[in-house]
Amino acid sequence: FIPVPSADGWQISNPPIFSMAPLRASLAIFDEAGGMDALRGKSIRLTSYLEFLLNQNASKRFTVITPKSPHERGCQLSILAHEDPKKLHNELIAADVKCDFREPNVIRVAPTPLYNTFHEVWRFAQLLIAHS
Repeated sequence: FIPVPSADGWQISNPPIFSMAPLRASLAIFDEAGGMDALRGKSIRLTSYLEFLLNQNASKRFTVITPKSPHERGCQLSILAHEDPKKLHNELIAADVKCDFREPNVIRVAPTPLYNTFHEVWRFAQLLIAHS
């Protein structure tokens, strides 16, 4: 065996089988969910539903700053919190909402179509709206 000294020496014709096993399992999960088109469709519906709930209950306390068009965003919504943003973030975390905080006052949330439900989206909106 004489190794090739350039980047070409790192090429292989087939990936190691043990490295591929987890990939196969994850692809099966996507198939069970109906495929990527179905997941993207649910993603658009979940995020649009959340945006609808927030806009229906719009207050001066927060503003959705993510692009409105589903074709210009993924499933994440960025919410500009005008009052006590860190307190709001801590309340959401205490309520077991998975979200993150970006300085100075943005909370990001992403309803994920593979496992989030419309009820969970509704629950999040109620928590956000009830923030005092």
